[in-house]
Amino acid sequence: MSNNDIKFIHWFRSASPYIRVHKGKTFVIHMDDSVIGSDNFTGLVHDLALLNSLEIRLVLVFSTRHSIESRLNDHADVSHYHNGIRITDSETMEVIKDAAGKLRVEIEAALSVGLGNTPMLNAKVIISSGNYVRAKPMGVVDGVDYLYTGTVRSIETETINKQLDANEIVLIPPLGYSITGDVFNLQATALTRDVATKLGADKIIYLSSVDGISDQSGKLIKEMIVTEAEKYLLENKIPDAAEQQLLSHAVYACKKGIDRVHVINSSLDGGLIQELFSRDGVGTMISSTSFDELRQATVDDISGILELIVPLEKSGVLVERSREKLELEIENFTVMLRDDVIIGCGALYLYEKEMTAEVACLVIHGDYKNSGRGEQIYSVLEQRARENSIDSIFVLTTQAEHWFRELGFDEISVDELPVEKKELYNFKRNSKIFIKKLN
Repeated sequence: MSNNDIKFIHWFRSASPYIRVHKGKTFVIHMDDSVIGSDNFTGLVHDLALLNSLEIRLVLVFSTRHSIESRLNDHADVSHYHNGIRITDSETMEVIKDAAGKLRVEIEAALSVGLGNTPMLNAKVIISSGNYVRAKPMGVVDGVDYLYTGTVRSIETETINKQLDANEIVLIPPLGYSITGDVFNLQATALTRDVATKLGADKIIYLSSVDGISDQSGKLIKEMIVTEAEKYLLENKIPDAAEQQLLSHAVYACKKGIDRVHVINSSLDGGLIQELFSRDGVGTMISSTSFDELRQATVDDISGILELIVPLEKSGVLVERSREKLELEIENFTVMLRDDVIIGCGALYLYEKEMTAEVACLVIHGDYKNSGRGEQIYSVLEQRARENSIDSIFVLTTQAEHWFRELGFDEISVDELPVEKKELYNFKRNSKIFIKKLN
């Protein structure tokens, strides 16, 4: 088996939990129009078709900004902005309608091409579009009349959900319609946010012209919770105006109930797939809550726990545990999850007669070594021991002596173990024993 084969198998196995988790979820994707017609557009279309085939409910909102600027420049017309928002007069509105219609047709056409040896082979991707967005004029702000620039009044969520239930991709241009028959130009990034919050979507994905959100030194910020994002905006720590805007939309969406907002570069080939089907993605993810979840394990977690511990059992680092043994002892386990995928675990076994407890099977996925997550799991186990009025915690280890010493453990002999545990001690493994007093 070649190295490429091994890498593919490893990737597919690591991606498979996300395939299960994402099925049936609603993703609202903003697509910067600069990617349409670019070298990466065909690959992006294939990726969208792949997501659709995996029964992910997709709403695609596209921008028209670059197309409009190009058309206006061709006619020597000048765009007027106030606070970064286009002031749309009647002539510009005609250009916008023409650009939106052309882009819509190009996107629909691209998603209709059945190419061999691609995810589009025999794919029947149905696109739905229409007057799903009701709009109103932005009006006069700071003394400036925005004319035909509008904001969202309402979204036809029931109609959109019917199309999504039929496994159709819903395509929404940055246009809104009023009850008077007027058409308004809408900011696509804000429209994406509004559509997602009205639908109660699971994710927003901004396919933009930036790599993600970067700090003042230009370093990409991989993860942010909404409180951190607010602080960055308040303290003006995001120098790029476009990134500020996207981050502001992300904060708004998270506060309205969206769990995750992703910002990635639309020009990155396969970026959408990497962001959705790998643990750490390629852009920036803004979350309404902490990315990692710590909770008591259930029987449904057994397969995920086994994936973590079996390699260590085979190498002799851990004592082997059968699935049946895990089922019997599952209430002793705590698991750490990232996007519903188990990346760490640990168990606490109480010896109430001796007022002590054992920490066992403390494992962190290799991708997250030295990240502090092991300490987080241990802290939960120690707290559980304290809640049970336990006086001390002990551990048997062959590889993590220094790690436990740093947590305040001291070495003891086999004779100092609880009677029940001492009878089970395996002298062939010759594990070192450490204890930490809690009182």
